[in-house]
Amino acid sequence: MRYRLLIAWRYFFARRHRSVVNIISRVSLGGIIVCAFSLIVVLSVYNGIGQLTQQLFNVFDPELLVESTEGKQFHCSDAVLAQLRAADGVDDVAPIIEEKAWATYRGHQAIVQLRGIDSHYTRQTGMDTLLTDGYWPLGRPSHGEMPYIVLGGELYYHLGISRYSNSAIQLLIPRRSVALGTTLEEAFNSSMAYPTGYFVIQQDIDSRYAVCDIALTRRLLDYADDEYTALSVSLQPKANAKKTREAITDILARAYHDVHFQCRDRMEQQPLYYKVYQSERLAIYLILSLITLVASLTLVASMRLLVLDKRDSSHVLQALGLTERDVRGVYIWQGMMIVATGCVVGLLAGFIVCLLQQHYGIVKMGENFVTEAFPVAMRALDFLYVFLIVMAIGTLAVVTTVRQTPVFRTRP
Repeated sequence: MRYRLLIAWRYFFARRHRSVVNIISRVSLGGIIVCAFSLIVVLSVYNGIGQLTQQLFNVFDPELLVESTEGKQFHCSDAVLAQLRAADGVDDVAPIIEEKAWATYRGHQAIVQLRGIDSHYTRQTGMDTLLTDGYWPLGRPSHGEMPYIVLGGELYYHLGISRYSNSAIQLLIPRRSVALGTTLEEAFNSSMAYPTGYFVIQQDIDSRYAVCDIALTRRLLDYADDEYTALSVSLQPKANAKKTREAITDILARAYHDVHFQCRDRMEQQPLYYKVYQSERLAIYLILSLITLVASLTLVASMRLLVLDKRDSSHVLQALGLTERDVRGVYIWQGMMIVATGCVVGLLAGFIVCLLQQHYGIVKMGENFVTEAFPVAMRALDFLYVFLIVMAIGTLAVVTTVRQTPVFRTRP
C-alpha cells in the first residue's frame, strides 16, 4: 500500500510537459475546485439567510410559550406568576392576551392578530428598539382617554396610515357568551386606539400583527384580571431548556389540576418554517451534489487519458515487480490526490470569500431589505459534509474509470 502511495505522490508532483492530457487534468481539477467552492458558498449564504430569518422570528416569538391545551384562555394568579419567575432557569415571565380583531381606519379594513402585552414582554424581546417609524407606546401616558397601538409595517400601510395621520383605529371583537346582536354595539366590543408607529420584523408578522397594552385586549375580550391566552417565558443564558420546561409545567400542574398546559420552544412555535428550512437545505445538498457528479465527468475523461498516456510507465512498473492490481492502485491514489487537492483548494477559497463577505459585505442585497449585504454563516459541519460529498463522488469516478481502462499496451 505504501509504495503505491509513494509512486502516486511522485506522479502527482512530477513536472509535466504540455499535452492535451495535462490540460484536461487541469480542467478536471478546476471543476472540482469550483464545485467545492460553490457548495460551501451557497450553503453558507443559505445558513446566513436562515439565521437572519430565525433572528427576526426570535424577536417576536418567546423562547418558551405556555398555552392551555383545553381552551384558548386560562387563569393564572399573581402568586403562580411569581413562582414561575422564581423557577430554575427562568429569567422572566410575561402574560399575553391575543385574539383576532376587526380593525377599521378611514374606510380601510383588516383582520389583525391583536397581541396585548405588558412591560415584561418588552424587556424580553426588545421590541421597543425595532420600530421603523414612530415611538413605543408602553410606559407612556395615553393619548387622552385613548390607548396606543403599534402595527406591523404591511398592516400599517394596508390601512392607509401615515406618520401625519391623527385619527384613531377602531378595533372590534365579538362579545363572549352573548347571542349575535342586530347592531355592531350589541355584537361587538369596540375600542379606539391611536397608532404610534410600525415595526418591520418579518413579512408574515408584519402583515398580521398589532401590539397594544394588555389592558386593551382584556377589556375587548371581557377577561378577568388573572385571565390570559399565553405566557411568554425568557430563559437565563445558561439555562437547561428541557429542565426549565419541566419545572414550568410542574408548577402549573400543581396550581391548576383541571387544566393541562403545553410549553413550546421556538421551533415548535414555527413548525412549518423549520420543516421548510430543513427541506430546502437538503434540496440544496442534492442539487449541488448532482452538479458535482456532472462535473466529475471531466475527471473520468482525465483519468482515462492519464492511464492510457502512462502505459509505457506502467510496463516499467510491471518490470519492477508490480502486478496489474498494484499499477491500478497507483493511478487510483493519483486520482484521489487530484480530487482531494481540488476539494481542499475549493473549500479554502470558499472560506476566504465567505470571510470577506462577513466582514466587508462585498455583495449587496439592494435597497428595502432588512440587511444591506447578503448574510453569511459558516458552519464546520458544512465543510465536513462538502468534503465528504466531493471526495465520495470523485473517488467513485476515479475507481470506476481506472478499473475499466487497460493499464498495459496489448501486444499483437
